[in-house]
Amino acid sequence: LGFGSGEHLVAQALAHPDVGLIGVEPYLNGMAACAQQIEAQGLRNIRLLGEPAEGLLAALKPASIGRLFALFSDPWPKARHARRRLTRPETLDHFARILADGAELRLATDDPGYQRWLLSLVPLHPAFSWTARRAEDFRQRPQDWPPTRYEAKALSAGRTPIYLTFKRRNRGA
Repeated sequence: LGFGSGEHLVAQALAHPDVGLIGVEPYLNGMAACAQQIEAQGLRNIRLLGEPAEGLLAALKPASIGRLFALFSDPWPKARHARRRLTRPETLDHFARILADGAELRLATDDPGYQRWLLSLVPLHPAFSWTARRAEDFRQRPQDWPPTRYEAKALSAGRTPIYLTFKRRNRGA
């Protein structure tokens, strides 16, 4: 969700050619950059949606998604803008509905306020369990998690990203 220029999405598509991916990005420049990469790589396993994510989240069937990424989304740092954040209680409910049992929810941010927001919100949601067992589990990007341009900007500016992975708990358990 919110794939920026698409470098992470394209890398995932190349690494998993038998998996269908949906990229959602409301900004035209990001869509154009990603479409160029898809064309250049000859990828056929990506579909793009140039709208806000809420419509797609509402339309997807329950338990239909195996992994969901929301990397370096806009933190909307002002308190009055918190309702615009991608990850908030109501979208977590959508994520819980569409993610299959055992599926991964992967989140990343370099914004300290958004880091606190995510860590105060997601682990408390009854559908998700945090996979981190030690600090290195969220301070280092997993090897199967391609870097993004936003991550590079954060690191060059001296900001420290966190990489959060949550598992969708089984519905029957």
